[in-house]
Amino acid sequence: MLFLRFYLITLFVAVSSYAVVVTMSHGGSWFTIFKNDLLAMNWPGQFNFDFMCVLAVIGLWVAWRHQFSPLGLLLGLCGFLGGAFFLTVYLFVNSYLVKGDAVALLVGRERSRTLNRLS
Repeated sequence: MLFLRFYLITLFVAVSSYAVVVTMSHGGSWFTIFKNDLLAMNWPGQFNFDFMCVLAVIGLWVAWRHQFSPLGLLLGLCGFLGGAFFLTVYLFVNSYLVKGDAVALLVGRERSRTLNRLS
């Protein structure tokens, strides 16, 4: 779990640093660029569409992990909109909340307890 936490911190710093440099060079109008690439049906648009699908999976997984509770739906939306910024922090914090239990980190505490009872 220590390696995962170190990796998450590294990813967060890398993505944040990259975002700062790009924002300083190109401004903060990322959504317009993202949308225009999608509508252009070109390779950057294909990459953006693929990326958006991955973000949807992240959002659905987070919401599912919280059993689609109101908090889970809100966190899922944050996962969809926040990408790596959100996911790295979310996993880092939850790795401590579940005390390093990888199963609980992936499926949530409730499902983890159910799985433990079944085994």
